Amino acid sequence: MADVPSPLADFIVGEIRRARGASGMTQEAFGRAAGFSASHVSAVESGTRALTMDFIKGGDRALKNGGLFERLATTFGTPSWFLPWLDAEQEATQLRYFEPNLIPGLLQVEHYARTVLRTDESLTDDEVEQRVQARMSRQAILTGERRPQFVAVLDEGAIRRTGDDLGGIMAQQIAHLIAMAELPHVHVHIVPAASGLHIGLSGPFALARSKEGAWVGHLENQLGGDVIDKDDEVATLQARWESVRNEALPRRQSIDLLKEVESHHGPQ
Repeated sequence: MADVPSPLADFIVGEIRRARGASGMTQEAFGRAAGFSASHVSAVESGTRALTMDFIKGGDRALKNGGLFERLATTFGTPSWFLPWLDAEQEATQLRYFEPNLIPGLLQVEHYARTVLRTDESLTDDEVEQRVQARMSRQAILTGERRPQFVAVLDEGAIRRTGDDLGGIMAQQIAHLIAMAELPHVHVHIVPAASGLHIGLSGPFALARSKEGAWVGHLENQLGGDVIDKDDEVATLQARWESVRNEALPRRQSIDLLKEVESHHGPQ
């Protein structure tokens, strides 16, 4: 389940199911109170549909438990500031990511993700591992049945980063990027270093398009992140997306550059 690490998500689903049964509520009655169809409730409880924060909040309302399950998810799972974006990401039909410094989370391998997360010295080892597993779980949206179109634009500096702590991790990470970029619904484009300064260097951002056609954005910073849903701000992000996308190499040339960089990073 994509919003929180799988063990925690499985636990919350099990507890919701048990609490629903103990209260004598059918899936249909629970769904009406939570704002979901009976088929949606059944799919979440059987594990064939991802657990989202909207469902968790709906479950808390239906069970009138004072927000217990939401507190569990935010305390032991994913940082609370990231949860609204995860809901948008989970339901998106199109995803667009720009990253000037790092590989996007949905394309990270486990060793790379762990190394990135360990740069935050405030996290315990257990918290790092929880977030690594949460990040790996999120990636299921790129291989599931309802796969979104995924387009990532990366600055060349993000794929050429080196250091003693990276070792063969970058070679493994670049190999994974190449494999993902070969999938028909995944597009990876590289902004070459020769492009010089461009608007994307101001910071990373992402855009998600819902089934209804609405776009929302996400901005991440040193203290957390924000979901952007105001029309004028989303329009600004879309304009910036077009700018960085126009700076990037075409798909095949980007893959060729990734292969060249992979050879410079050494053995995996």
